[in-house]
Parts: sequence; structure tokens; C-alpha cells
Amino acid sequence: MKTIAVVLAGPRGRMGQEALRLIERTPNLQLVGAVDRVNGGKRIADIAGLPALDAPVYEDLAQCLQEVQADVLLDLTTPEIGKKHVHIAMQHGVRSVIGTTGFTEAELQDLTHTAKERGIGTIIAPNFAVGAVLMMKFAQMAAKYFQDVEVIELHHDQKLDAPSGTAMKTVDLIRTARTPKQQGHPNETETWTGARGANVDGIHVHSVRLPGLVAHQEVLFGGDGQMLTIRHDSFNRASFMSGVKLAIETVMQLDTLVYGLENIMD
Repeated sequence: MKTIAVVLAGPRGRMGQEALRLIERTPNLQLVGAVDRVNGGKRIADIAGLPALDAPVYEDLAQCLQEVQADVLLDLTTPEIGKKHVHIAMQHGVRSVIGTTGFTEAELQDLTHTAKERGIGTIIAPNFAVGAVLMMKFAQMAAKYFQDVEVIELHHDQKLDAPSGTAMKTVDLIRTARTPKQQGHPNETETWTGARGANVDGIHVHSVRLPGLVAHQEVLFGGDGQMLTIRHDSFNRASFMSGVKLAIETVMQLDTLVYGLENIMD
């Protein structure tokens, strides 16, 4: 199997550190560079707490891609930075696996157009956990039979965006199988604004942010005399690595943009 040269953006984050360990133990993945805003000029092995990988660190992605031969950019930074990095990677003809969330529908359409035009494979994954992807697919299946549904997503208190990309993707999938419906009493009011959460075609979405959490979501479907709950829990970031590996290997075969890991899973 051909070795895939990877540049990692965000090596010091919790996801980034787990990704470094993934690359270190995976024979067909090679770290050729990293992007970190405070450690430019160092090597990964020089940064305390990171695996002893001999790859240069840059503060600027464009400079990194000019100086190293990369196949794939793996971006595990923030929504703001991830959006910039995917454009830079496309400009340099480098495929991307983007693990940050917060992309709007218009931004995804623009990126899809660019990826197709340039023939550059790109994967944007709101969630890399295989179980979370199955949870979303099961929710889409259930939405054919249950019209009343609410989504509760729970994450650590340092997460920047709400709702999570996973919740947004879940709602998008549910909407493909569900006729829009305003749920609850027609005269329902909120004594406290926001008590019922966000409302998308009548689907209420609630975001919880607390220390101690990692990434969790439950989708609740209600019907006459019954409730169906579909829930997924990630207890640590190792849960995402099988999906990261799958995305890196798959993006090498793509010439367009794919949004959501479920689209590359059989």
C-alpha cells in the first residue's frame, strides 16, 4: 500500500495528539509536516508531550505546503482556521480531511464547486466516530416512521460552536425523510427565551456544554405510547481515530468534496 504523506494542522490539541499517535502506529501514513501557531521552526519531537516524530513545524500552512511534499492535509483546529486551511490546501493541489465543524450550506456549495473544478478530493467530517455516523443513519431511518423528534447534543465546555456539526448533520439527514412539522402545542410559549432550543422545520435542537464531557448525542423520537432513543457516546478521542484513518485513505481516491463520513462507509 502506498505511503500517504500527511500534514497535520493542530498537533497540540487533544484530537491532534491522538492523530499523531495514529500516524505513528500506522505503516502507510507518514507525517511530513505540522502547522502550529506557536512552534514554528521546531520539530514535532521537540514539543513536550508529543510523540517523537521527526517532522518540521510551521506557523503558516501555505509555507508548509510550499516546502514539503504532502498528499493530504488533516486539519483538527477550529472552525475559523479550518475554513481558511481547506482553501489553501486546494490552491496547492493538496487533498484535505477537515475535522472542524461550522461550515454553512453556502460555504459547502462553494467548496464543492472548487473541488470538482480542480479535481481535488476533500472530506469534511462533522464526526469521525463510526458509531456516531451509524447513529445519524439510524435517525434518518427512524424519521420515516416518527414525525416528532428532538436532538440533544452534549460536549465539553471548550467547544466553540453550537449546535455541533454532528447535530446539524443529523438534522439534515432527518429532514430528508421527514415532512416539516411544528411540534408541541400550537400555543406553546417560552417563559425563558431559548428554553425550547433551536427550531429547524419543527425539530428542536439543544446544546449542552459541561466539563467532563467529550462528545455525546441522543435523538429522541416520540409516538403514540412510545419513545425511541438513539444515543452515541465518545468517552475519549481514540474513538475518532478509525474514522480519521478511513477518511485519509479514502480521500486519496476522490476528485470532489464529500461532507459526512456516512458517504464513504459501505
